[in-house]
Amino acid sequence: MSTHRVLAGRYEVGEVIGFGGTADVHLGRDLGSGRPVAIKVLRRDLARDPLFHSRFRREAKSVAGLNHRAIVEIYDTGYEEVEGGSARQVRVPFIVMEHIAGRSLRDVLRSRRLTLDVTIHVQAEILSALDFSHRAGVIHRDIKPANVMITPEGAVKVVDFGIARASGDPAATLTHAQVFLGTPSYLSSEQARGETADVRSDLYSAGCLLYELFTGRPPFVGDDPVCVAYQHVHEEPLRVSDYDPDLTPAVDAVLVKALAKAREDRFQDARTFADALRSAGRGLGQDMPMTLAMSTQTGTAALAC
Repeated sequence: MSTHRVLAGRYEVGEVIGFGGTADVHLGRDLGSGRPVAIKVLRRDLARDPLFHSRFRREAKSVAGLNHRAIVEIYDTGYEEVEGGSARQVRVPFIVMEHIAGRSLRDVLRSRRLTLDVTIHVQAEILSALDFSHRAGVIHRDIKPANVMITPEGAVKVVDFGIARASGDPAATLTHAQVFLGTPSYLSSEQARGETADVRSDLYSAGCLLYELFTGRPPFVGDDPVCVAYQHVHEEPLRVSDYDPDLTPAVDAVLVKALAKAREDRFQDARTFADALRSAGRGLGQDMPMTLAMSTQTGTAALAC
């Protein structure tokens, strides 16, 4: 790596490989083991804000205990002391995590539509990750294609628990200082209203993601976040069979339930959602377990039984 920046005397920091509204993710190397890692560092301007600081630390604490094949693994956490102006030092937190080679599901969808069997496989893995995190009391709150990675071997990994909260947390609402927490295209109706999120909110977001896997677009789109949020609360999306006549009424029924406005009308847990999807898939002749293998050179996808 071309940089000499080292965190905690152990983690060499390389180039930025991802960024968001609150943090940057760097490619890194564990000097002790030699393995590649991803290092997520809170933006310096936000490190002074106690709320963002605590939210970032909560991500590390929430995910560190989630040992599941489809959830990114956390290795270590720490702070970097940086100059904060006026001769003050600012403690900037960082998270060292599993480096996931491959591409985000968002990037995959930009280049191609997935086949039905791959769609069901990817969604089932996402729901398996959510089932595990929900049973551990952790709500993700930002399920979307950009937060799902596909490795070159075809593994599915849910990442970025940056706004996750423990279930029942009264602060698990949509906004902070009038800023959306979550992505409008995948927000549940209760999050759009600023109400407390629960596991069924994650399942609604997963339903939005599944809708996009089937149709190539989220259920609701608009020119601004408020317009999209309004649709989540007040409007119904087109049936997926309107986009693809090969999709059966059973598939429509899965999406209708997943995207119900009232959370009590949705799937109540991720396992039930996954079972319903697999049952609908069998009606399409998709009853063989499949994996998705990604080519890191060409960005293409291939199926392997």
